[in-house]
Amino acid sequence: MFQDISPQVFDNHYDQRRAPIGTDYVVLYHNREAILHDGTLPRYQEVAAKWQLPETAYTYLFSVDQTAFYLVAEQVAEDAAYQYVETRRFTQLTPNWVAFAAATAAHLGWWYETNQFCGRCGHRMEQDGKERALRCPQCGQLIFPKISPAIIVGVTDGDSILMTKFLTGYNRYSLISGYAEIGETLEATIAREVHEEVGLSVHNLRYYGSQPWAPSESLLVGFFADLNQEKSIRLEHDELAKAQWFKRDEIPHDDTTLSLTWKMIEAFRNHEV
Repeated sequence: MFQDISPQVFDNHYDQRRAPIGTDYVVLYHNREAILHDGTLPRYQEVAAKWQLPETAYTYLFSVDQTAFYLVAEQVAEDAAYQYVETRRFTQLTPNWVAFAAATAAHLGWWYETNQFCGRCGHRMEQDGKERALRCPQCGQLIFPKISPAIIVGVTDGDSILMTKFLTGYNRYSLISGYAEIGETLEATIAREVHEEVGLSVHNLRYYGSQPWAPSESLLVGFFADLNQEKSIRLEHDELAKAQWFKRDEIPHDDTTLSLTWKMIEAFRNHEV
């Protein structure tokens, strides 16, 4: 999956004492966009030479092996070679470990950008010196990066699996998914989402795996569940365009296993679950 970057090792230990070196990567982030240099993430040596930003502009995020990733959360000037692009394109960068790290950096960039002021008293927030958090010097409010829990569920009926298509956005087949809401367990989220999206009920939930998914600032948690009884699908037209049962040998080949969704679909196709 996307986060599987072995043999490289992702280290998100918070260490603001580390100074950037020439080969480190810099994510110049602004409003869900970031700078790419001829289609690649720029290194510190070129960013420092081109924009001459103060040292305080660079926020250490994490490292992959010995390569660190830094955030610059202010808008810089573009030119023909250095252009802002939507950060969702980071999933297409190569090699895969750079793509994963860049997307994760953009997740943090969004968090820093949207929490500049205290939600309690309105004072400007400051970075905490000990942990990855933002602290209000006025009232002491402390906030941490937002991670939204979301479920993915493969609803099965014997040798068939229920696949859906979204009304907008991602236009390939997928599985039922949704965010956990206040006061819900993951199990309750599954029951609610399945009922809301296709009008069905399930039982025998089995945990499959999880995935940090930076483009939606979420942690995806995957389950398989058995259909309670045969019943007509009642499609929720506000979110979905289609829902259809597929036998294992009829499942379309719509995507790669970089996503948890398609890892689960392939596992079902191959009789692994």
